[in-house]
Amino acid sequence: MTSSPAAVGTASSAAGVAARRSAAPAGPRPPRRSTPSTQWAAVAFAAPLIVYLVVFYAYPLFRNIELSVHDYTIRAFVQGDAEFIGFEKYADVFASSAFPTALVNTALFTFVSIAFQYTIGLALAVFFQKSFRLSGVLRGMFLVPWLLPLIVSASTWSWMLNSDSGIINSVLQSFGIGQINWLTSPDFALTSVIIANIWLGIPFNLVILYSGLQNIPGELYEAASLDGATGWQQFWRITFPLLRPVSAITILLGLIYTLKVVDVIWIMTTGGPGNVSTTLAVWSYREAFGTGQPAFSPAAAVGNLLILIALVFGFVYLYLQRRQEES
Repeated sequence: MTSSPAAVGTASSAAGVAARRSAAPAGPRPPRRSTPSTQWAAVAFAAPLIVYLVVFYAYPLFRNIELSVHDYTIRAFVQGDAEFIGFEKYADVFASSAFPTALVNTALFTFVSIAFQYTIGLALAVFFQKSFRLSGVLRGMFLVPWLLPLIVSASTWSWMLNSDSGIINSVLQSFGIGQINWLTSPDFALTSVIIANIWLGIPFNLVILYSGLQNIPGELYEAASLDGATGWQQFWRITFPLLRPVSAITILLGLIYTLKVVDVIWIMTTGGPGNVSTTLAVWSYREAFGTGQPAFSPAAAVGNLLILIALVFGFVYLYLQRRQEES
């Protein structure tokens, strides 16, 4: 069967086009231009997040800064004619006799709480890593402090540490130890709120660290066992190094949360006696709502200092994370 000249010409031209395409150098295709419809779709998906950030983060932060640089009394707050005073309230905060005590208490409350929360949470996570009977039930029981409302937990600790009728003093007296004024003594008030906060934060560390442990391959532990590594050596050479990224974010989140703890301290000691257990967060709350004469501007100034401290630790974490990725 013979082919027509037209068919032969069409076939040859198609073969030429294919040859030219195969001979052309392969390279990245030019990026597709986004059409207006896709751009509007992207804006629609991002709009709820942008609105959320503006309403619940950007505006409150702006409002807090605005409060701190104006002299807001109750009358000025209602009428909206507060006088601009610049950084005068910040200077008053730094010059206050309560500032050094609140700063030291904040540092002690934060770092002691985080150190014990992380250590105990990590120990429990490693303990629960090995499956055994009732493991799930026990893990669920450790989550109870995390699930309870903070006002309930703080009230429970206030009752247990009560000087006259608290269960802790009753147990101590059965061992011949005299009465301890946990919540009213200058020597024990800060220790009491730290103990309560440690108890509240252990479940969070347990959950996050336990999840991180599940991502460590079991083959590493099997190989280490065959090489004769003890359980302690496996922890220091395998578990702890591989858990470092999870530990970093756990400590950062715990630090940010602990810096702003108010309810536990306020319910248990209201920052007293005196300023013995007053932190920066409690001081800010007391200035704004804890007295009969709200001082919104000093409260906002102290709150902005807390935000600045949290930002510093956040940037330190990002810097260390970047160095770890580059190394």
